[in-house]
Amino acid sequence: MTRILLACPDPVLAARLAREAATHPGISVVGRSSDPSSTYILAEREAPDVVLVARDLADHPDFEGLVSLFRVVGIAWVEVPLPSGPQVEETDLWSRVAALRPQRPAFPARSAAPVEAGGSRFRQDRLILIGASTGGIDALLTILSAFPADCPPTAIVQHTGAAFSDSLIRLFSRCSAARVVAAEGGIAMLPGTVVVAAGCPGHLRLTGDTPPRTEVTPGPAISGHLPSVDALFESATGLGRKVVAALLTGMGRDGARGLLALRRAGAHTIAQDAETSVIYGMPRAAVESGAAAAVLPLPRIAADLLARCSERGIEALRR
Repeated sequence: MTRILLACPDPVLAARLAREAATHPGISVVGRSSDPSSTYILAEREAPDVVLVARDLADHPDFEGLVSLFRVVGIAWVEVPLPSGPQVEETDLWSRVAALRPQRPAFPARSAAPVEAGGSRFRQDRLILIGASTGGIDALLTILSAFPADCPPTAIVQHTGAAFSDSLIRLFSRCSAARVVAAEGGIAMLPGTVVVAAGCPGHLRLTGDTPPRTEVTPGPAISGHLPSVDALFESATGLGRKVVAALLTGMGRDGARGLLALRRAGAHTIAQDAETSVIYGMPRAAVESGAAAAVLPLPRIAADLLARCSERGIEALRR
């Protein structure tokens, strides 16, 4: 029996698909959803084999996060074209659905055991900052799945819609041994803590306390975004050499100015390379402005971030 979820904003089309599915004895509908957030929740709860996604939902900006979830938990999905007549255009839709099988997850299982970078524990004063936009969810999953439970404290800004914020935190938590939490004020940046600002109603900034603490402050968009990568990066310039920062795939320039400020303050700065970026906009702006001390492919970024936060790792990279 193939268990399917219908993800369709149009109730008429959803009802039509449900009626058609009922005529196929090998197919069972386990739920219906109308937006990315409800689709995520149902996909997590019901674990369908296949999700049928209406084309207008597939065009939603937050659909990237859904596709990442499907890959992580092994759910297949099919895009359903919008109807132009009395029947759904794709006549072989149900035969395709019946033939689909869940795929092997694309991301490695997280390891709860602490991992030493460069042969030694991480320096307690080190801090990792990451900014990302389009394509960033998969990139962050790749990086966070490599972070051990005692990773250096990490703050992340990911451009996404507010409705998808909680779902994104759960997605990152699935793949990381570290404690992943949504951004809010007053969180102490301690080892093993990953703070994610994604669709939150303010800019994520860090205080100059020891250890640094988070602030989420309302205000206008910065570099076109709320929250803004520039706001996060610029708030940490006073920490200087204690910071290791990476700017990942994304459209526009958010983060490039802040990454340059961090580099000038003594931080080690990384930009994702063009070959592994879904959109080489934000990293390109960083590279062209001289903000990136290193330009690395995605598979190398996690190891570099962790190595830069350990005494022996830094020494090894300098040789």
